[in-house]
Amino acid sequence: MPSRPSGSERYNGAAIALHWLIAALIVCGFYIGWIMTDIPGFTPTKLKYFSWHKWIGVTVFVLAVLRVLWRASHRAPPLDAATPAWQKAAAHLVHGLLYLLMLAIPLSGYFYSSAAGIQVVYLGVLPLPTLIGPDQALKATLRTVHVLLNYTLLALVAMHVLAALKHQFVDRDGLLGRMIPFLK
Repeated sequence: MPSRPSGSERYNGAAIALHWLIAALIVCGFYIGWIMTDIPGFTPTKLKYFSWHKWIGVTVFVLAVLRVLWRASHRAPPLDAATPAWQKAAAHLVHGLLYLLMLAIPLSGYFYSSAAGIQVVYLGVLPLPTLIGPDQALKATLRTVHVLLNYTLLALVAMHVLAALKHQFVDRDGLLGRMIPFLK
């Protein structure tokens, strides 16, 4: 059983590092977002979680911009020639949507905060510009957009992970080894 198809390439270290760092931050941001919204009232703990959630969102946005710039200047390793065309198309579509959501979700949260009249202060020291003023109707819409985009991301990440696991354990084509440094 070969661990990777012959001639398969790996992503480089920068792509791997950005992939896993962004993934870890998204998981943390989603988790904090999930628990902070269940805290009743306006408590110091809830405020701290909201701050952390926003800081993670800003960081994900910056790293996602770097990832998109990297991707624009570096071709991804090609998929194995034996991969069916529909799987290649699905992989490209899901990756494109993941990139889009990594940018759109932090932006929707940023605009949601602005519409709520709350300035985002990155790491508690760097105030980000407020691009829109307080607007209760827009706040409600942006909150809904932010939540829906997050659940869309959750569904796409689940598909992405399941596809990677299928390639690793069913197809045994070594695709997962392109992005996990310790897999050969």
